[in-house]
Amino acid sequence: MADALRVGAVQLNATADREANLAGADRLVRAAVERGARLVVLPEKWTLLGSGAQLREGAEPIDGPAVDWARGCARELAIELVAGSFVERTPDGRLHNTSLHISPAGEIRAVYRKIHMFDVTIDGLDYRESEHEDAGEEIVTSRTDAGLELGLSICYDLRFPELYRILALRGARVLVVPAAFTLATTRDHWETLLRARAIENQAFVIAANQIGENEPGRHSGGRSMIVDPWGVVLAQATDGVGVIVADLDLDRLDAVRASLPSLANRRPEAYRWPAAAARAETI
Repeated sequence: MADALRVGAVQLNATADREANLAGADRLVRAAVERGARLVVLPEKWTLLGSGAQLREGAEPIDGPAVDWARGCARELAIELVAGSFVERTPDGRLHNTSLHISPAGEIRAVYRKIHMFDVTIDGLDYRESEHEDAGEEIVTSRTDAGLELGLSICYDLRFPELYRILALRGARVLVVPAAFTLATTRDHWETLLRARAIENQAFVIAANQIGENEPGRHSGGRSMIVDPWGVVLAQATDGVGVIVADLDLDRLDAVRASLPSLANRRPEAYRWPAAAARAETI
């Protein structure tokens, strides 16, 4: 592969024990780097995953200790680090589910605040992310030191293809998906959604999921994956804490986009939102 990048995804079982989470993240990022990864993605809420009250209590500013660790780790290991997500407390007191792209120099290259709030009921359990966090409003791409374009997203965003199409049209060639997908949705939807986002946008997808019980009765499903632009799964995690790595063949991406130019063949002038969808948005 003339133009390739080795990447890694960390699969973590984060809980409300912040110190244990940080120690696990540190160990697994280093394990990915030992296997040659130059871009590493942490999962959603790698610093702390628990009840709404615990998340509010554990929220940090963007210059807090968790981000300080992430910046120092990226700088020490000279890697591109997508620091999954953490609960950010902004100066005005608002809380966001926030992902960061950090450069090998330890600089915050991009900040993405999760747009789609996970307000659902799965297997009789209610999840109401909007009760303790505010939705972001900005779609965010970033660029590595080597000039590789990243499209940032978090977990539930995966169900909204419009977001990923805009990321691709803005130049993203790698879509990153830090997540804490539930056990049921991981089992039935996770791989299908990841491969679909890769195929329809002709981009690599790096998806780092949580695994195991995060709080009593609530489990994440693991199966972290790295998918190529043809939808081929390059790496998939086993059912446990760990890391996966894969080589992204960027020449392969260019070849897929040239041979099956679905992005180039779009006809945006023909696309209109149906009136029914517009009405539904007002309900």
